Amino acid sequence: MAQSTAAPIPTTQTLTPLPLRAIAPWAVFVGVLMLVLLYFVGAEQGVTSLVSGEGVHEWVHDARHLLGFPCH
Repeated sequence: MAQSTAAPIPTTQTLTPLPLRAIAPWAVFVGVLMLVLLYFVGAEQGVTSLVSGEGVHEWVHDARHLLGFPCH
């Protein structure tokens, strides 16, 4: 006696869009984080220095050159 296998039934999946209310807090958080990162890469150790010393400058030195910020 031969066994037959049933073909799988194709199912369709629908994606539900995320509401703007769910995305907005994360978008604001990421935006503020990027602005802080841009500040430390581009302006820290200059006139508006928040951290004294050369520590931050040394950590972001290569990123400054990569993004075109002068640092010397």
